[in-house]
Amino acid sequence: MHAHHPGRPSLSGARPAANSLVTARRKVRILCGAGLLAVGAAVAGCGGGASGSAAAQGPDAGASSTPHEMASMNMGDPSATPADKVPGAELKKGTLKLLDTRPPGTDDVKGTAWLAQSAEGTTVTVSVTGLEPGTAYISHLHTKPCSDDNGGPHFRFDPDGPETPPNEVHLAFTGDSAGRATMTVNNDRKTGGGAVAFVIHPRDALDNMIACADF
Repeated sequence: MHAHHPGRPSLSGARPAANSLVTARRKVRILCGAGLLAVGAAVAGCGGGASGSAAAQGPDAGASSTPHEMASMNMGDPSATPADKVPGAELKKGTLKLLDTRPPGTDDVKGTAWLAQSAEGTTVTVSVTGLEPGTAYISHLHTKPCSDDNGGPHFRFDPDGPETPPNEVHLAFTGDSAGRATMTVNNDRKTGGGAVAFVIHPRDALDNMIACADF
């Protein structure tokens, strides 16, 4: 027969409490891990191929870029002076034409892109309608005409340099409640004759090029 010691805590009561604490900690670790995986998937899911290359590792930025890196990239300022208003610039204008690679629901996309080169560098503006409200889009300068491989590869100021801004010209925007968007981006270098087309993609489906404009 065991003697009872009033001042000593019961070990049998402590074990269930400790086990519950361990279980709770394991659940927290699992939930946190799942959250990190979800964030990683969201960032990775931003990519997609375009003109035969993977996003960010190929011509499209975002697939392997962190949210902080993407936020620091210059991909447009809606309040910037539009390309067709830049004083003394050499201006080119192109009308967006639908591509066979466009996703369903984009048959009404229309718009215009402008490319201006001045002493300040390059300014690109796009004005587009027929977008899906609330949907994010991204667009780029390309090196070939729209009729040649839907614009071919992205234009880069340094062909051997990074495939992200500012070495490439990207414009990111979201369709408003009426499906419209206007965006302008500036770069302090000139494209010369290397950028001859402008292509729009859905932000989350970059293989599905929607429309292209020739300059």
